[in-house]
Amino acid sequence: MARCELTGKSPVTKNLVSHSNIKTKSTAFPNVQKKRLYSKVLDEYVALKVATSTLKSMEHSGGFDKFILNQDEKNLSKRALAARSRIKRKISKPKAKEA
Repeated sequence: MARCELTGKSPVTKNLVSHSNIKTKSTAFPNVQKKRLYSKVLDEYVALKVATSTLKSMEHSGGFDKFILNQDEKNLSKRALAARSRIKRKISKPKAKEA
């Protein structure tokens, strides 16, 4: 079952209704692709299975780092949660002063 690791989008069951009102069960799958997303904070790529609609939302919101930090934890997969915690740690770490 294809599931987006950032938004939790998954297949939905729906009814196709004909003109004569006959209902036929159908399944609509999200367009999930395996993508390598670049994190500016980590300065590396993170491989995740992401819906194409999520990619569009991500670009609209300002990039991968900003998007994953604003997402609800219950929607994120284990790999996405690990990436999110690494980003949070890197952001909160105080920068050392250069001599």
